[in-house]
Amino acid sequence: MTTDSPTSSSLENLSTEDRRFPPTPEFRAQANAHKELYAWAAADPEHFWGEQATELISWHEPFTEVLDWSNAPVARWFADGSLNACYNAVDRHVEAGDGDRVAIHFEGEPGDTRTITYADLQGEVSRAANALLALGVATGDRVAVYLPMIPEAVIAMLACARIGAPHSVVFGGFSAEALHSRIDDAQAKLVITADGGYRRGSPTALKPAVDEALAKGPTSVEHVLVVRRTGQDVPFTQGRDVWWHDALEAASAEHTPVWVEAEHPLFILYTSGTTGKPKGIFHTTGGYLTQAAYTHLNVFDLKPATDVYWCTADVGWVTGHTYIAYGPLVNGATQVMYEGTPDTPKRDRWWEIVEKYKVSILYTAPTAIRTCMKWGDEFPGGHDLSSLRVLGSVGEPINPEAWMWYRRVIGADRTPIVDTWWQTETGAIMISPLPGATTLKPGAAQAPLPGISADVVDDEGKPVPNGGGGYLVLSQPWPAMLRGIWGDMERYQDTYWSRFAGIYFAGDGAKKDDDGDIWLLGRVDDVMNVSGHRLSTAEIESALVSHPSVAEAAVVGANDETTGQVVVAFVILRGGAVQDEGTVEELRAHVAKEIGPIAKPRRILVVQELPKTRSGKIMRRLLRDIAEHREVGDATTLADSSVMDLIAQGLDTPVAGSED
Repeated sequence: MTTDSPTSSSLENLSTEDRRFPPTPEFRAQANAHKELYAWAAADPEHFWGEQATELISWHEPFTEVLDWSNAPVARWFADGSLNACYNAVDRHVEAGDGDRVAIHFEGEPGDTRTITYADLQGEVSRAANALLALGVATGDRVAVYLPMIPEAVIAMLACARIGAPHSVVFGGFSAEALHSRIDDAQAKLVITADGGYRRGSPTALKPAVDEALAKGPTSVEHVLVVRRTGQDVPFTQGRDVWWHDALEAASAEHTPVWVEAEHPLFILYTSGTTGKPKGIFHTTGGYLTQAAYTHLNVFDLKPATDVYWCTADVGWVTGHTYIAYGPLVNGATQVMYEGTPDTPKRDRWWEIVEKYKVSILYTAPTAIRTCMKWGDEFPGGHDLSSLRVLGSVGEPINPEAWMWYRRVIGADRTPIVDTWWQTETGAIMISPLPGATTLKPGAAQAPLPGISADVVDDEGKPVPNGGGGYLVLSQPWPAMLRGIWGDMERYQDTYWSRFAGIYFAGDGAKKDDDGDIWLLGRVDDVMNVSGHRLSTAEIESALVSHPSVAEAAVVGANDETTGQVVVAFVILRGGAVQDEGTVEELRAHVAKEIGPIAKPRRILVVQELPKTRSGKIMRRLLRDIAEHREVGDATTLADSSVMDLIAQGLDTPVAGSED
């Protein structure tokens, strides 16, 4: 990563963004969070978080100590308090008289629907908790969850939390091998799965992957609980496999939650794309729930009695944990849960759902926004989206042009957009605008939330000045932080705390603009060194996407004997754009104009698709393999592995690139 150039200690800061969107007076007046929150939190962060925990969470035994950091880098938050996550997400709302409020509007991909109130949810999670106990699951045992996006996924997670059994949710798109390694690492006692789920118009099987995973060798799993979703035939192992509906019918709808200490593990979540042994990020109860509730309430300006919230993530990712299963329910929100893809049966399915349920808060990923942008304005244009009042983005930095499209086409040029930065490891949102307090900048994550300490530092760990770039770090502990890597504290220390002494390094590059606002530049691995200039792939991608012909772009650095690295771009053109040598030259010139000649791609390849993981992240390392004419590496986490063959073939086409 280093070079002899004087600029080696920081990233080049080449692109500028001068569009500004302050909150409207009307939005500001009704907002949950105001500017004063920053000063209050900064004056005494521990006291601030103690207030949040007291106000937003119900405690069985109140805590007296907010933070114990004596065993850093493992934090203990609210450690002498006790509580139950499921009680906070369900029972307390019923006790408060809100049992008739809708908790989940479920929309299945085939069009089937279910409306689940908080009272319904209480009965279901109590039955499920009793069913788990009957199958031998005890407090502290781990339970693997491998389900489609159906209400049972949330019910299963809450039932585990109700009895104090940490859940390990594995995304339903992962292979039997990935499932096996995660079950084995957590030593799960039980697996909850389904016969299958619906995706792109047809049922896809899940249960066979569980059978295959458990057949790979000796296993800790004693039972498999199977939800009937599609009705397809599934092999059943007598004595081990149990139907969910049979187990719940036999169980009582009365169950008293198990009160656990605040530092009791709530869940393990394995980060995707790791090689070798899976990396189990584990989170505990009190601090995690506090920051989940606080961020959900303030970042999205939630009004629980009137808003309809929809997060499009899968529960297999951390976004689906914090902003579907926990945050919204702890806050007593009404939310939409959708099983399928945005284009089944047509490309307006999402907008049909927004109109049908009058969704007021929408939280989705930049890759989905860019896909909808590529499909065209007519799909959202055919629906009444006037119920929307806050839009959110998560998963990777959002290109300014995609941000503008999201605001203009989906938000009718009036909704604030909260571009949120956080990770599996951080547990909850860390950097984001506050919609009633922040003047928005397209593409910027902007500022750490009140109570959070984040900065951008150089190679020596010193904060960079405004206008400089470097590494994003978190300098103080936060309530929802990971408490380690399951079973491997040394790896936790090495992975996150060894780059800068006593500071958490997230692995992301970032820059500060002239106002001191933070812009995310993607993984540090996605930084290129071109003739001594350190360039961010995110900025060059944003420049390409700002051209009217480009729907989506991915940029990588390919090794070059002369310059160190050269910029290679892969672009998807919008419908109707001409693919020829002239287009490629025009795009190269456009990047030079937007950023500077140093960032001009050496080659631009026009492709039909980009390699993405099942959570929508572009796998740039595979593109780097192609750009450097290497054999393509491990592609097991790709949503569609055939994409790589198509791109490799495209390398040989005459318009694929342009050399200087």
